[in-house]
Amino acid sequence: MTLVEYFKTEPRGAKSEMAQYLGISNTWMSLLISGKKLASAQLCKKIEKVTRGRVKRKVLRPDLFM
Repeated sequence: MTLVEYFKTEPRGAKSEMAQYLGISNTWMSLLISGKKLASAQLCKKIEKVTRGRVKRKVLRPDLFM
């Protein structure tokens, strides 16, 4: 599942809440969701954890995780 797919199922405010948990700005979160920026390896791991494995790190960064 991608971040776009994940947030389609989440309530309003979930993006902002996740950004705050991850310690990033809402703008950076939007850039990650759109694919305009790539998450670091550390951030990929945090996203996988906070989504309870629904968004896998290997989907976010297949170049780093196989």
